[in-house]
Amino acid sequence: MSTRFNRFALIIPTLNEVGNITALLDRTVAALAGLNACWEILVVDDDSRDGTPQAVQRYNESDARVRLISRSGQRGLAGAITYGWAHTDADLIGVMDADLQHPPELLPELIAAISNGADLAIASRYATSGGVGNWNRARRAVSCVAVFVSRFVQKQKVKDPMSGFFVLRRNCIAGLEFQPTGFKLLLEILAKGRIDSIAEVPFTFATRHSGESKANAMTAVHYFVLLYKLSRNLIPGRRDRPCS
Repeated sequence: MSTRFNRFALIIPTLNEVGNITALLDRTVAALAGLNACWEILVVDDDSRDGTPQAVQRYNESDARVRLISRSGQRGLAGAITYGWAHTDADLIGVMDADLQHPPELLPELIAAISNGADLAIASRYATSGGVGNWNRARRAVSCVAVFVSRFVQKQKVKDPMSGFFVLRRNCIAGLEFQPTGFKLLLEILAKGRIDSIAEVPFTFATRHSGESKANAMTAVHYFVLLYKLSRNLIPGRRDRPCS
C-alpha cells in the first residue's frame, strides 16, 4: 500500500455559521500551511440565510484554495459531505465541522497518520487523553449508548465511531453509496469501507463558539434507521478487500 497522496481536500459543511466561518478558515489555512502537498478547503453550504456564503466568497477572493459549493433545497450533513467530495479529485479527503468544536490544528496529525500507513484517521473524543468537554451527564450517557450499539455494525472497532472529524483515502470508499441524511457518515464508512488500518488521534471537544446546534430529535431517528439498514446488510464472514 502506498502511503503517498497527491492532493488533500477538506469538506466543511455549513448551515448558518457566519459567526464561526471566518475564524475557522483562518485557523484551518494556518494549520495546512506546512502541508507538503496540494490542498483545498471546500465549504458546502446548505442555503444559509445569515451571510455564510458571502463570507466564504470574500475569503475566496484572497485565497483561491478556499471554495464555496452551494446546495439549494437539500438538507443532511452526510449528503453535504459526500456532495463536497464529489466536487474534488483529491485522493485524500476529510471532513470537519464549522462550529469550532473541532480543532483545525489537529489536521497535520491526522494527515501524518495517513502518511504513516493508515487508511482512515479519526479525531477521537474517546481515545486516551481525549474528552467531550463540558457535556452534561445526559449527553454523555446518550453518546456512550450510541457508541456501544454501533459496535455491532463496525468491521473494525474504534473508540469514537460518531466522530465528525476525520481524514481518509478516497479509494477506500470509491464506488460506495451512502445515506444522504443523518449526522453519522463515519459509522457508515466503518461498516462499508474497504479499510485495513485506522488511527485514532485524541482531542477534546470544544464549546460551540456561535450559532445553534443542528442536532435534534430527528438526529436520533436517522441514527437508528442507519443502524437498522447497516445491520441488515451485514454478511457473516465477509470482509472486503483492503484498499491499496
